[in-house]
Amino acid sequence: MTPYAVVIPTLVRESLADCLAALAAARGPRPERIVLVDDRPATPVPDPEPLEHALNVLGDLRARTTVLPGEARGPAAARNTGLRAVTEPWVVFVDDDVQVGPHWCAQLHEDLDEATPDTAGVPGVVTVPLPGGRRPTDWERGTAGLARARWISADMAYRTEVLRRAGGFDERFPRAHREDADLALRLLDAGWRIRRGCRTTLHPVRPASRWASVRKQRGHADDALMRRLHGPGWWERAVAPRGRIRRHAAITAAGAAACALAVTGHRGAAAACAAGWAAGTAEFARARIAPGPRTPEEVATVLATSVVIPPAATWHRLAGAWRHRHAPAWREVAR
Repeated sequence: MTPYAVVIPTLVRESLADCLAALAAARGPRPERIVLVDDRPATPVPDPEPLEHALNVLGDLRARTTVLPGEARGPAAARNTGLRAVTEPWVVFVDDDVQVGPHWCAQLHEDLDEATPDTAGVPGVVTVPLPGGRRPTDWERGTAGLARARWISADMAYRTEVLRRAGGFDERFPRAHREDADLALRLLDAGWRIRRGCRTTLHPVRPASRWASVRKQRGHADDALMRRLHGPGWWERAVAPRGRIRRHAAITAAGAAACALAVTGHRGAAAACAAGWAAGTAEFARARIAPGPRTPEEVATVLATSVVIPPAATWHRLAGAWRHRHAPAWREVAR
């Protein structure tokens, strides 16, 4: 059997107990160790009860589990904290909002056993269950896109030594966004292979607030870092959807121009720019509403966020491009 460790970065959400319960119930060779990185902010002092409750579901795996404090700097930094504690030849990263399949341990053993010497990583097959009987909401469709991600770190196995030599995850990615693609591209550039595995993991759609899609636009700053590190063609290499950032920028420019022209008394030009802003915003909202359930609540949410998303996305992209304009290649690993 190939020894492996499991590293789980967590904010100790309610989903953690389900994640650990699924891992404890999975059939097959057990992990040599589980490293749980509690990435909650240290101030105020986190409540220990939710974490203890989640750990209780591990059963006999509790004795193999270590809890380490994180630095509240995001999943990339938390995974590196866990990586430093691993001595097994393979380390498997699992997010705290997924549930591994009933035969996950056995399937993982097959994945690792079949890995060729030049294979650095083996991702699992992630599925996102969508509701039956109605069309998925905009948020649910966005989560479902994770199933198409090429190197998703929600369930990703790496050779421990290879990962350490590569510097681990780039901690300049503060969100669960692009840090997995960045690492995979660095390993591919170094001559390693990443081969898709057969093990399966469930990624439920977690509840989200009405403005979650607006907060998600912060990821455009990470896209700017990806461009800096891997060039303008990183989209194609990572097989990542290009998104609507160019349209968002055009809509934002039209809205800003309309406001500026109106203030300076150029009413005709301001009206033309305002019409362009309205048309672009309406098209964006229609593209999000049409495939959804079209309930009053969903329509109201999409209409409101469709006004805010283009300027938010544009701002984060520009801010990220400025912040990372001189970003060097990632080097850090051990501390």
